[in-house]
Amino acid sequence: MTRVAAIDCGTNSIRLLIADMSRSRGTLVDVERRMEIVRLGQGVDQTGEIAPEAMERTLDAARRYADLCHRHEVHAIRFVATSATRDARNRKIFVQGIREALGVEPEVIPGSEEAELSFTGATAGLPGGHEAPYLVVDLGGGSTEFVLGDKSVESAISVNVGCVRLTERHLRSDPPTASEVAAATRDIDAALSAVAEKVPLEQARTLVGVAGTITTVTAHALGLKEYDPKAIHGAQLSLDQVRTACTELLEMPRSERAALPYMHPGRVDVIGAGALIWRRITERMDATGRISTQVTSERDILDGIAWGLA
Repeated sequence: MTRVAAIDCGTNSIRLLIADMSRSRGTLVDVERRMEIVRLGQGVDQTGEIAPEAMERTLDAARRYADLCHRHEVHAIRFVATSATRDARNRKIFVQGIREALGVEPEVIPGSEEAELSFTGATAGLPGGHEAPYLVVDLGGGSTEFVLGDKSVESAISVNVGCVRLTERHLRSDPPTASEVAAATRDIDAALSAVAEKVPLEQARTLVGVAGTITTVTAHALGLKEYDPKAIHGAQLSLDQVRTACTELLEMPRSERAALPYMHPGRVDVIGAGALIWRRITERMDATGRISTQVTSERDILDGIAWGLA
């Protein structure tokens, strides 16, 4: 048994998984999971650079994670940065800060590798009984990954639509106006056309959704009284249920979203854009005639990063 730590640094959040891994048994047992909303991607879509205050928020969180790794006597740490860091001209400064905070070499991975890690994490922890091929959708702050496969990845693509990016670009009103929603929808549909050219969506038999937007939409659809990962993981919803939940979250004013018992404060202002993206994706999958439900997984790229340490 080896104790490992995986850190996923995205556009909206930075997350930590400390787990005990057994290579011989093929098991990954959680010791601790943490998540902080740091909004590293604040303004990156407009400026092309990580804002100094966003960088400092993220480095502060990384230092706290370093302390936790030391306390839990972690044997190996893997730090992976995705969309916002990929897009930023000043990423070298951020990488150096992470190197100093954690004592490891951070990896700024391409979208293709992000997609593979998401697929590995989501499908390794998926409850049984679902038909392959799986289409795993990882909806993040700056990008969304689409990965089709069975035991391994068969095709994948990462596109630059995410809840932070589209909120900053289009959804500025509270709640968003019809014209803002229409503009964001055009971006989403253009991205989905690019996805369809690379990934044969019609081959999928199970749609698996991962990451904070989708788990929050699932919590809303289930009407949970608090955020409950056990209730969310493996939850199967009809696409009609998903679309209804997405529309409600998109059209709510922020004050109502903030009052929802399962809503993380750091998602309040961006969940509308995330819900719009997920609604359009489920509509696209419904049109294939092969998919009528979606499965939510609490296991995702973070778990894939940890498995990579094996």
